[in-house]
Amino acid sequence: MSLTDGQVLALRNLARKQAGEVVDFINIADAQVLTDQGFAERGRGGWVITVTGSALLAGNPEPAAAPSPPSPIRPLFGV
Repeated sequence: MSLTDGQVLALRNLARKQAGEVVDFINIADAQVLTDQGFAERGRGGWVITVTGSALLAGNPEPAAAPSPPSPIRPLFGV
């Protein structure tokens, strides 16, 4: 899978944003493509990088399996 220079820049900006840095601009069209490909997600505060997007930037396009969600807490005694 090949990303354009603009999409790579947007992905890097999303990674910097996640790290707490201030980023000036995320191109909407590039962010939408990244979202369609699973490298970013649209949230309440804008776009955020996904685990897959971070792995791609790290040079590992196939990230390790995502951790399984925690088991629900069950009461010790019947309710």
